[in-house]
Amino acid sequence: MSERARSDEPTVYLVDDDPGVRRSAKELIESIGLRVEAFASAREFLEAQRPDVPSCLVLDIRLPGLSGLDLQRELGKTSNPLPIIFISGHGDIPMTVQAMKAGAVEFLPKPFRDQQLLDAISHAIERDRLAREERRAVAELRQRHDSLTPREREVMTFVVKGLLNKQVGAELGMSETTVKLHRGQVMQKMKADSLADLVRMAERLR
Repeated sequence: MSERARSDEPTVYLVDDDPGVRRSAKELIESIGLRVEAFASAREFLEAQRPDVPSCLVLDIRLPGLSGLDLQRELGKTSNPLPIIFISGHGDIPMTVQAMKAGAVEFLPKPFRDQQLLDAISHAIERDRLAREERRAVAELRQRHDSLTPREREVMTFVVKGLLNKQVGAELGMSETTVKLHRGQVMQKMKADSLADLVRMAERLR
């Protein structure tokens, strides 16, 4: 397989300070054809380059230096947080609650069954794939919205609130004909097929 083809593959990141756990978990995940990158510490993980592909993080909650929960907080501050599956031999209920409230996909106490981990990874990667698709779609909508003139944005704001052209004209001090022209430009630039389509776009941009 070429390096180019491999670069598009989903990636599972594994952070655990126990070499034995890293080795066995890596072998398990690779056995179903997924690419795995393993790290001994949270800092090592943060310093690594990560390709822009669907991914998830299998993370030990107790680590030297930055803990798993610390790393979860760090990733939560970014615009591209990874779905996290916590694994721990020392997890307690407060830790589990804290991790799940902060958005963890799963919390697996060691020793866990192989299939439990594989199922959690499958779910997490699918979740990340959908989140990435949504971010790309919204970014494209923002580009379209940015292409509107200030006046077109004003017209769009009133149109998606349900105002008629005549009412928009009264709000903005322009003729109904001018509103129609601006409205046509808005529909064209936003690539909206209908008013309902434009309203949905406005909701996503919020």
